[in-house]
Amino acid sequence: MQLSQFLSLDTIAGRIDSVSLHTADPGTTGANELSGGGYTRQTPAWGAASSAAVEVTTPITFSIAAGNEIQYVGFWEGTTWMGSGALSEPEQYNNDGQLTIQELSISATST
Repeated sequence: MQLSQFLSLDTIAGRIDSVSLHTADPGTTGANELSGGGYTRQTPAWGAASSAAVEVTTPITFSIAAGNEIQYVGFWEGTTWMGSGALSEPEQYNNDGQLTIQELSISATST
């Protein structure tokens, strides 16, 4: 059972080729994606699955224009929406700045 979880996580992480930021719930389509101010989706570098999770191996940095509040991180395979996760706390930008995600992981649970 554990081995199949790790293979599934590695497969999922391998398909996620870009990470996005969202100013509100992206729902099932990737809506509310940030734009402007030099923002672009970023490419994650995933490690191997371990302990029912897979994590990025290097920080991911985004440019953010003033006047935005970042609430979600989104996952994409090319132009196909894969899903999202909420930030533990929304990040408000009153001035232009950067958001660096130091830790990002995908985990699996048994049901």
